[in-house]
Amino acid sequence: MKTKGAVLWGLNEPWSVEEIELGDPVAGEVQIRMEAAGMCHSDHHIVTGATPMPSFPAMGGHEGAGVITKVGEGVVGLEVGDHVVLSFIPACGRCPSCASGHSNLCDLGAGLLSGQAISDGTYRIQARGQNVIAMCLLGTFAPYMTVNQSQVVKIDKDVPFELAALVGCGVPTGWGSATNIAEVKAGDSVAIIGVGGVGMSALQGAVASGARHVFAIDPVPWKREQALKFGATHAYASIEEAIVPIMEITWGRMCHKTIITVGEMKGELVDPALTLTAKGGRCVVTAMGYMSDMDVKLNSFLFSMLQKDLKGNIFGGCNARVDIPNLLDLYKSGQLNLADMVTRTYTLEQINEGYQDMLDGKNIRGVIRYTEADW
Repeated sequence: MKTKGAVLWGLNEPWSVEEIELGDPVAGEVQIRMEAAGMCHSDHHIVTGATPMPSFPAMGGHEGAGVITKVGEGVVGLEVGDHVVLSFIPACGRCPSCASGHSNLCDLGAGLLSGQAISDGTYRIQARGQNVIAMCLLGTFAPYMTVNQSQVVKIDKDVPFELAALVGCGVPTGWGSATNIAEVKAGDSVAIIGVGGVGMSALQGAVASGARHVFAIDPVPWKREQALKFGATHAYASIEEAIVPIMEITWGRMCHKTIITVGEMKGELVDPALTLTAKGGRCVVTAMGYMSDMDVKLNSFLFSMLQKDLKGNIFGGCNARVDIPNLLDLYKSGQLNLADMVTRTYTLEQINEGYQDMLDGKNIRGVIRYTEADW
């Protein structure tokens, strides 16, 4: 079919909304009419080159929700009309990672930036006669998409699409940063560095886990105000500003858990974050930086002698098939605030405006909404 999509033709260029051709689903795939797509910072990383694409053009978008319109042969548990969320990480259920309970590390993830379909290794999207690499094999910045069933999770039909879209990446990544990777426990003191979409989700995960103190750190005043509404006990503009108050509040013990969720990770952030972290505490690096960046700054003596733990994180250690429905259940029971995370909605044609708003600190999360005019 012919439709439209936001395509990137080179580094540091604007997204170009133009006609694309989308292939029909083959065995193991479904086609989805998109209703909403989250505007995650990770898509901006392919614009800057922080996440290097093997070639251009590329299609953005890896957070989204919609309705299944076509089903290929051999698809199990999904049918036309189902409401679904797209998981940016596939889960085959058979590789060593999946079999050992770590589906967020599924071996199929090795091909996320290849653009080659899981089912047969070909491309589903073309623009101007060229194959298009879809972000995370999805490409939610288009009104329709064709995707392997391993990245599709069925959800209840009473969840608003613009909220459901968030649990395909940002919310589980942040929530799981606190609950699964940091393993926040009741009574812990927790610092969240950066409170955008992922950071605000980590904040909510820490609150739900019973943290005594939740320190939100962000240079944007409006985001600090929002963090307090989402459950933070204290908010600071910088790590430097936060160190002395946190020392006083915790009687010198500092934070049991520190979670880094800034928009762009830099190695120089690690040592200050570890300074906020208590003896025997854990610092979780959720934020993404440039793949080419090899430098990390930390005091190795204090890191060893104070027995601190520095841990990476992808998708919050979550299992898409289990945790996406669970997070939406928490939303429906009033225990997870998704509605206030959607700051603004945009049309696909406003995508560049939306990303500028993100860079300017105006959004917790911007969401693209599709309408009949797009389909």
